[in-house]
Amino acid sequence: MAFPQTVRLVEVGPRDGLQNEPEPINTATKLELIERLGAAGLTYIEAASFVSPKWVPQMADHREVMQGIRRRKGVTYSALTPNLKGLEAALECGVEEVAVFGAASEAFSQKNINCSVAESLERFAPVLERAREANVRVRGYVSCVLGCPYEGEIAPAKVAEVSKALYDMGCYEVSLGDTIGTGTPLKAKRMIEAVAREVPMDRLAAHFHDTYGQALANLYAVLEEGVAVIDSSVAGLGGCPYAKGASGNVASEDVVYLLDGLGIQSGIDLDALAATGTWITQAIGRPNRSKVGVALSAQ
Repeated sequence: MAFPQTVRLVEVGPRDGLQNEPEPINTATKLELIERLGAAGLTYIEAASFVSPKWVPQMADHREVMQGIRRRKGVTYSALTPNLKGLEAALECGVEEVAVFGAASEAFSQKNINCSVAESLERFAPVLERAREANVRVRGYVSCVLGCPYEGEIAPAKVAEVSKALYDMGCYEVSLGDTIGTGTPLKAKRMIEAVAREVPMDRLAAHFHDTYGQALANLYAVLEEGVAVIDSSVAGLGGCPYAKGASGNVASEDVVYLLDGLGIQSGIDLDALAATGTWITQAIGRPNRSKVGVALSAQ
């Protein structure tokens, strides 16, 4: 299989990257991060999460963030809306795209959202219906596609089943998340092959965490299969809440460097992106987990 000619990066730093930060990050910093990412050429930025501040205190200012964005032409600013209440609040803020998330693991679904996988999908039906009415696109996330902190191995067929359910329900794209980052390239290939039999390849995205240092190798493996959308986080922001001290999201800078080296277009200015990674990690007092970002800032 040939590599795609272009890849769209979905930048999840402002939401997935920051949501587990223990110290409150002020709204102005979040807005500046979103602004800088747009300036670096990112055309899809996940900006906020409309969840209860009780569960995710860091995202309590979701309205201020969503309404404070200086919107750029051609850039999509999306928000995570796990339920109808969250969606309604996001719609009031003029959101143009939202995301819902399910899991490929029963144990993870029970522990994370207190219901079975089937029940979680049922809960999304009204969210998708309302989004359709409002003419807002919905992206679906599937977590634990290459392993679960409670169940261990996850069968590719199960991932395919949940992905198909989200796609059939109306999610225009399904993002496959290696939530704990335990996947390896051959497993990633087999998982994608299984899912692509149920959902068209051009509707799939890879959301791979780097907990075990395998994210780039796994992305290379699925790029070979034809995946052309990759979720990543500037400076590798976002730990893995299930593995103490572990890195979470793959760094956007490292992904862009890989794509540049493969001759795959992303439309992203690597230097501007790396400078953004350096800036945000200094602003929140976090180490920069991007190998490329650290190397470029040392030059």
